[in-house]
Amino acid sequence: MPKIEPKIEPKIEPTSKSGPDGKRKSPPKPPSGDSRRGAMAGLVITIVILGVGWWLARDLTAASRMQDCLMSGRSNCNVIEPAR
Repeated sequence: MPKIEPKIEPKIEPTSKSGPDGKRKSPPKPPSGDSRRGAMAGLVITIVILGVGWWLARDLTAASRMQDCLMSGRSNCNVIEPAR
């Protein structure tokens, strides 16, 4: 039976780079995609809010027209849609 030896990975020690004031500098962070994720979420929320507002405006307009018709004393206020 062959003997299995564990892998030994070399240790990499961070080099100490210091700035002009003697403090350590942190390595620059790579740009992440979080900024796009937030923008896309904002866009989706905006579209949903606009859609709900459009639907609500149409529904309230239809209700207002129906009330205006009924308040004028008419009895045939149902919307008649043409046959297709």
